Amino acid sequence: MQTDSVGAVLIVDDHPLFRDALAEALKRSRPDLESRFATTAAEAIEAVADTSVTLVLLDLQLAGDSGFDTLVKISGARPNLPVAIVSATEKPEAYRKALSLGAVGYLPKSLQLEQLGHALSRLASGESWFPEEIESAPEGEDTPEARLASLTPAQRRVLGGLSEGLLNKQIAYEMDISEATVKAHMTAIFRKLGVSNRTQALLMLRDVTEIEG
Repeated sequence: MQTDSVGAVLIVDDHPLFRDALAEALKRSRPDLESRFATTAAEAIEAVADTSVTLVLLDLQLAGDSGFDTLVKISGARPNLPVAIVSATEKPEAYRKALSLGAVGYLPKSLQLEQLGHALSRLASGESWFPEEIESAPEGEDTPEARLASLTPAQRRVLGGLSEGLLNKQIAYEMDISEATVKAHMTAIFRKLGVSNRTQALLMLRDVTEIEG
């Protein structure tokens, strides 16, 4: 069911021309929405702390940030915040990877303005939008992407904290839970990912979040 719940859209892109193009497409398709901007992952994490931001359009090619790692960090900061990927990379593998990591959409930069406006309108109304029919890994298929997709929102948030180098007590503080609960999440994460420690979990996350050429 469609819901016009978006108050502000955060556009995370360090290329002014395309950033402005996204803002213009939003203005044409949904003039009720406010466009906000961030140019780095750090700025994006800070910006999403404002709960009036209810949709993020995230460029994968931010300077100094690799692959889908920023998506994981944003999901860690705001687990239920919809994030759509914006990228010049147009491969079904990239679409599926975005989906497995929790993205609600994938917007190729080659989209014409009318197509872009249609996609943005759907995303702003609480729907998902991908350039073609895609599916996550078939049930029972054992891939790193499928393992990551099996994590709960809380487990993703803990993993996001790990990727930022946070200690258990820092993750507990950020999530307002006990250290014992963090450790329980860690145990579940390791089991689901098929790893035995933090380093292996982060290596798997890095491999999945890297962008292929």
